[in-house]
Amino acid sequence: MYRYDEFDHGFVTERAKQFRGQVTRRLAGDLTEEQFKPLRLQNGLYLQLHAYMMRIAIPYGVLSSRQLRQLAMIARKWDRGYGHFTTRQNIQFHWIRLEDTPDILDALAEVEMHAIQTSGNCIRNVTADPYAGVAIDEIEDPRVWGEVLRQWSTIHPEFSFLPRKFKLAVTGAAEDRAAILFHDIGLKIVKGPDGATGFRVYVGGGQGRTPYVAHEIARFVPRARLLSYLEAIIRVYNLHGRRDNIYKARIKILVNALGIDEFRRQVEAEWATLDAPSVDLPEEEFARITAYFAPLRLKPRPQKDQGIETRRTSDPAFARWLRTNVLPHRVPGYAIVNISFKEPGKVPGDATAEQMEAVAGLAEQYGHDEIRVSYQQNLVLPTVAIADLARIYDALIAQRLETANTELITDIIACPGLDYCNLANARSIPIAQEIAKRFADPARAEAVGPLRLNISGCINACGHHHAGNIGILGVDKKGTEHYQITLGGSPKDDAEVGDIVGPSFTADAVPDAVEKIVETYLALRRDASETFVTAYRRLGKMPFRTALYGPEVARRSGAGKEVAHV
Repeated sequence: MYRYDEFDHGFVTERAKQFRGQVTRRLAGDLTEEQFKPLRLQNGLYLQLHAYMMRIAIPYGVLSSRQLRQLAMIARKWDRGYGHFTTRQNIQFHWIRLEDTPDILDALAEVEMHAIQTSGNCIRNVTADPYAGVAIDEIEDPRVWGEVLRQWSTIHPEFSFLPRKFKLAVTGAAEDRAAILFHDIGLKIVKGPDGATGFRVYVGGGQGRTPYVAHEIARFVPRARLLSYLEAIIRVYNLHGRRDNIYKARIKILVNALGIDEFRRQVEAEWATLDAPSVDLPEEEFARITAYFAPLRLKPRPQKDQGIETRRTSDPAFARWLRTNVLPHRVPGYAIVNISFKEPGKVPGDATAEQMEAVAGLAEQYGHDEIRVSYQQNLVLPTVAIADLARIYDALIAQRLETANTELITDIIACPGLDYCNLANARSIPIAQEIAKRFADPARAEAVGPLRLNISGCINACGHHHAGNIGILGVDKKGTEHYQITLGGSPKDDAEVGDIVGPSFTADAVPDAVEKIVETYLALRRDASETFVTAYRRLGKMPFRTALYGPEVARRSGAGKEVAHV
């Protein structure tokens, strides 16, 4: 993984020192909250319902054991013993005291971490495929480009005060595991006509109040020209993006107002004016960064281990965990291990200090000292020997992290909601917990098959509800929490915004509604191989609407603009 150089160390340390002075002035009353707000947001510090929340950057989702242990220490010393992994591959601490924040930033700087650009109208933490460098379908490791983009975008003088926050994601594999089509800019590494790698570029994706799937703006951009092309995109956005209306300020609004053809024309015209050599990445710099991500020198090992096979036969729970949470590695004899932080009944994405320390220890002992954060709010050990899987599983049991549910209905993405966030209209966590309890039987969840269920506590969609196969949005209806359900969304290569199925539900009715949706799917799917989203796209919403509301209500609520059904 990348190691900070002298510049990185100096920059992060000085930034922490600078913020210490700003906090001192705020505590002394020399800065008002209005004056302090833009300063704290530049360092990832939010003021939420009950306390300050600090969001810490985990660039392209990569952590070392030392870094994860430091996060555990922060959770124990300055929070309430846990952190919350987010859909941007970051971690948040929700119970921070303002006077402690300078010490937290110093502690982060000790392990090459920071909270810079995790908030504000700037380019946020760049996310990537959590299986980068080890996936069997990968063309090229996207972590290299995640680091290039981190260095390019950090306090970029032209892009530090954009019309609105800006999010990039990059994948280098055939399968999109980074949800690039729901980003302001999504990048997919592809092969060009001559076999050289470059980028297919997508623009204008996003969720929130007006969700859009991104448009393809460029079929192939050579890697040597990527940064100048991205700079042209963001310059056009910075020039024309709305600054008078926060709800219409994202690039997705501009792209869809102009149309992708006109937006592309303006980008290409801007690109032609740039002094590309001063912007694009020199080949020697690309080689320098690439060297940090050289593949591990792994010798192929047997793909079957007798001890693992014996345990698989005798232990059904272990066998299920192997089926759901363990994936093939590009080197024979190794595997990718997903560690679920979605034990039914617990808060999705929350990790205790003890759990973080345990995963750090597993990475050191069995995982080549590397951990990944997925945007599904879980952790990944990207490279473990198949022969070590039983030992890893047993260690996870001790921390209650053995839940076998990757990509299943209990692997719920959920934002903190009204329990923490002052923007939320409704709670997310209790709803997610109740739904997970309904499907807590792992055999039942596995029988349902792959199904993404996402929940957000407000229209900002931090829980990615638009992209859920089943999406749930908390709304305020005359002072009461209600929940709107969408069906058929997907964050993958078949990206689609879910359809609103009908009128909203009260909190206590949501788990029953989800059960009815699932039972309808099970009754109508062609066979066990037909996934929920495939079945929904074949059947349409009417069978599910009828199951939820009855035939008469289903017919009546089928008319008109569904977005009004709250």
